[in-house]
Amino acid sequence: MIASALSTLLGPSGWLTGPDAAAHTRDWLDRFGVQPVGVARPKNTDEVAATVRMCNDAGLAVVPQGGNTGLCGASVADREEAVILSLSRMSAIGEPHGGGGSVTVEAGAILATVHEEMARRDLIFPMHLGAEGSARIGGLIGTNAGGSHAFRYGMMSDLVLGLEVVLADGTVWNGLREVQKDNAGYQLRKLFCGSEGTLGVVTRAVLRLHPAPKQRSTALVALADLSAAVAFGNHVRSEASEFLSGLEFFTDIGLDLVLRHLPDIGFPLETRAPAYVLVELTSSSRRVPLDAILEDELTWGMEAGFVVDGAVAMSQAHRDRFWKLREEQPEGQRLEGAQLKHDISVPPGRIAEFVDAGSSLCEDLVPGVRVNAFGHLADGNIHCNLSPPPGATDFSGMNSELGRALVGLATEMGGSFAAEHGLGRAKVALATAFRGVVERSLMSSVKDALDPGHVLNPGVLVGPRR
Repeated sequence: MIASALSTLLGPSGWLTGPDAAAHTRDWLDRFGVQPVGVARPKNTDEVAATVRMCNDAGLAVVPQGGNTGLCGASVADREEAVILSLSRMSAIGEPHGGGGSVTVEAGAILATVHEEMARRDLIFPMHLGAEGSARIGGLIGTNAGGSHAFRYGMMSDLVLGLEVVLADGTVWNGLREVQKDNAGYQLRKLFCGSEGTLGVVTRAVLRLHPAPKQRSTALVALADLSAAVAFGNHVRSEASEFLSGLEFFTDIGLDLVLRHLPDIGFPLETRAPAYVLVELTSSSRRVPLDAILEDELTWGMEAGFVVDGAVAMSQAHRDRFWKLREEQPEGQRLEGAQLKHDISVPPGRIAEFVDAGSSLCEDLVPGVRVNAFGHLADGNIHCNLSPPPGATDFSGMNSELGRALVGLATEMGGSFAAEHGLGRAKVALATAFRGVVERSLMSSVKDALDPGHVLNPGVLVGPRR
């Protein structure tokens, strides 16, 4: 019996069933998840390979799982004949390679722990997102995570130099190379970034590192509206591009939710406004006058009539408070009650246009609906999350209509409905409806080539087997 064989292979800490497996079986938003045969927790690549091989032979699906913080249901099973393969016991972080340009880590390493380990060596791994205290490197690779610094350092696929991957038949591809330039054929490492566990199980990765900043300057700016925020952001990019490491936005709707449910954060400015921008400049040199550059930008914004109020952080505590107002947007909305999440991207210059038009579409469908738009101003990624009208507990059965209206608008603007969260199980139908037949067919062909039996995460990203 497969359960007995896996228990013998992995030991009592490596094979979980029943109540012990419960924490692994439902997704972050509690929308997806079927009780599987069990949860495998291998402690090395050989055990991952053996687990995949045994499941393949037994006709069981394998669902790779990192921190299970994804928002599209990709890391939980959709059938009972499945094994969840958790990488949580494979969390080793190596020493940075010569010169500190890269480091090899296991897929189960938690992002925040990578940050801590690199900080001790005056290095950074520049991937930052709200779930970094629980998100694991393998899951971030699987979803090709973006985060708040993607416009400067790139998505996860830009931060991965090499990979070790267990394929669907249990064989292991060792692509753990430490070089940026490697054009010996197809870029296989990039193929696995964003594949959401459908093509292979990432077990180790070589991550690209950068020198730690020696100084930073951070400001919270209140603006007349989102159009002013876009204009201000464009000017900051043109004047401080090589030093710009953070350019985030949120609106007064989101601020109100945060202050209502997380009052300890407090509001650090004197004036409320329709829109806010968080700007952060960093440099690895102490000679760059970051504070002066940022203050000049605030002065320019005020003279142009865009900036209503603003403040430059005078301490780390002050900076943390600014960032919390942005980072706690999802938590404030969660505490408010029912919500619908939409991960949209549009050309950065059209952010205000999208939010205005999208809000009108949503208002037509559900009068009084609250549109909380926040995200990454520099790369056009908008987390367009909806709350019901005040006093209502749901969206009057218009959930799908609201989502399709926003997706259709983003598509018309040349954007995407899956900016950084992936497709998972939640957005496969949207991909079928809004992406071309050739594109979807190419993805299915890649899946069939690398996993002909559809053992790995069936139903995710490409949908049911053809």
